[in-house]
Amino acid sequence: MLLIVPADPLRPRRADPHFAPEARAAREAGHVVAVVDHDALAAGGNATRAVASVPAGDDAVYRGWMLSADAYAHFAMALRGRGVTLRTAPEQYRRAHELPGWYAEAAAVSPESRWTVGDARAAFDRARAELGGGPAVLRDWTKSAKHHWQEACFVPDVSDADAAWRVATRLRELRADDFTGGFVLRRFERFTSAEVRTWWVDGRCLLTGPHPDTPEELPVTAVDVSQVAPVITRLGLPFVTADLALRDDGVWRLVEIGDGQVSDRPASVEPERLIGSLSAVG
Repeated sequence: MLLIVPADPLRPRRADPHFAPEARAAREAGHVVAVVDHDALAAGGNATRAVASVPAGDDAVYRGWMLSADAYAHFAMALRGRGVTLRTAPEQYRRAHELPGWYAEAAAVSPESRWTVGDARAAFDRARAELGGGPAVLRDWTKSAKHHWQEACFVPDVSDADAAWRVATRLRELRADDFTGGFVLRRFERFTSAEVRTWWVDGRCLLTGPHPDTPEELPVTAVDVSQVAPVITRLGLPFVTADLALRDDGVWRLVEIGDGQVSDRPASVEPERLIGSLSAVG
């Protein structure tokens, strides 16, 4: 396996400090590690320069900062020019990274959702009407602003058009150039546990740990992935994360699917465990 990580902006031949533990664990496990210029990748149009130091390899995995689906496609194309094949193809990355790509397969085990294409008020109002009344959680296709819960994430009642639009407007402002795809309204469900991040390689759950937002918290109840496993199998994606939470009726619910390459690893999960999981299948 060739592990590709972002370079340290101040020392471009070294791994970014956030990903250095995983780079070290990969080298100790006998894998080749290469660095790329994340800023150049994210900016678009500079992917060839960004990957200039990556050696050839036919099973490459990226572990780094989030990229848009378009930037990832340029990244993959630039790597192909150097004889490098990412384990996750661009269309697979988009399917995992953007909610509309995975929601249809996960609808039975995840909060009911409606979304827009773009940020127009008329489209948002249609999505509200389709979801119906009651509370909802707002995000875009890739990310919420949950740390701004009251002003840009939680909608107390989607039937209150003006109040809901104020939340949407604030989310759009906060996400700025990172706003992706459109608005997503998700039916609010009450959870009684912290979120759990599960890591899946080729359809197998190989690692379970805390969510990065609550790195020291795990539920006292054993995590049941039996309802989520068929969803991951149907999606057919090589490396994803699935964030789960225990609803107040005792049912484990799927909160989020993400591409595993850009899903953060909490510090309480040893890098060796993640690298070992990536090495186990592929």
